[in-house]
Amino acid sequence: MNIKELVLMAMKTVGGNWMRTLLTMLGVIIGVGSVVTLVSIGRGTTAQIEKQYESMGSNLLVVTVNGNGRATQLNYDELMKFEAFPEFSAIAPTVSGNNINVKYDRTQETFSLLGTNDRYLSIVKGDVATGRFVTESDLDFRTNVAVLGSNVAKTLFNTADPLGKQININGLQFTVVGTLKPKGSNIGGTSVDDNVIVPLPTAMRQLNLGTIRTTYIEAASKDDIYNAQTTMTQYLTYTFKSSNNFRLLNQDQLLSARTEATSTLTGQLVSVACISLLVGGIGIMNIMLVTVSERTREIGIRKSIGAKRRDILMQFLVEAVVISGLGGILGLGLGIGLSLLWPYLNPKQLTVISMDISLYAFAFSVAVGVIFGLYPANKASKLRPIDALRTD
Repeated sequence: MNIKELVLMAMKTVGGNWMRTLLTMLGVIIGVGSVVTLVSIGRGTTAQIEKQYESMGSNLLVVTVNGNGRATQLNYDELMKFEAFPEFSAIAPTVSGNNINVKYDRTQETFSLLGTNDRYLSIVKGDVATGRFVTESDLDFRTNVAVLGSNVAKTLFNTADPLGKQININGLQFTVVGTLKPKGSNIGGTSVDDNVIVPLPTAMRQLNLGTIRTTYIEAASKDDIYNAQTTMTQYLTYTFKSSNNFRLLNQDQLLSARTEATSTLTGQLVSVACISLLVGGIGIMNIMLVTVSERTREIGIRKSIGAKRRDILMQFLVEAVVISGLGGILGLGLGIGLSLLWPYLNPKQLTVISMDISLYAFAFSVAVGVIFGLYPANKASKLRPIDALRTD
């Protein structure tokens, strides 16, 4: 029998007991579907990170302080002196707090709070929607003013104009002086959309948000970024007496760190999903062993009228491949469908369907059929005609 006849016979056999076949294919369907979906989400996340990277420019440095105590405290005035160096364009030290209670009228929610200076918004490429941002005067006089991210303004005021309104932050009254345009997450994974921004001294002294932990630095140009990084590294090493007390990354390093973490997580999840394919392969092997037992007389009759060992081997091997192949096709449909549906269920998550990975997943499902179908097929081909015909 040629391959075409073997495939048609396998399809007929598979269709004769479709429910058992579907249950047999379930592991393969889930495995292939999971691989396609997870890779689509992973690549979508990487694309979002790259988009955030582009929106932040290419000359950003981020200093993160490790540890606590006076030995790891940064001085605001000393940091700002570096703006006089030609390789630096702007510096924005920050303090932050999570789950800060913010109340307006009868609406009370928790948001992230950021204390910074007037340079911050230009460094992160944000834009004012209404009103103004924090100014030098706010820093000098430690004024109780607040700028609201787009999500914060919508939550607290809905469609009303928040400018000039009084909000309560951890029991203190602040005047809203501005709102920001929606921007999405930046390269560090945070978002100005969900932040309440206040002057740095106010956040440190009145809201007790501690010392400067993160500083955003904009180099004068992309060509100056490594000079700026070297200068700042020397200063921080001298200040902290150890390079272990801080982390200084440029934009390329930030992007690389985040994409590497995303790729690692995606790879781990895909590895878990591949276990379903192996489980599906075991299911195929089990059902093929049952099929060989059920069709022992058929094998005996075929051998007695001239079928060779390789003919029987190919017959059952093709059946196993057809089962796994059909499971792979259904799994591809499931994975692509879930990938297209996911952004509607989670609007903040982008998915990018990878056709190469989809084809690899399908090929792997077929390989599973070959590997796990080989033993039952080999067992069937070794049956002696006389023994097979004696079986009831």
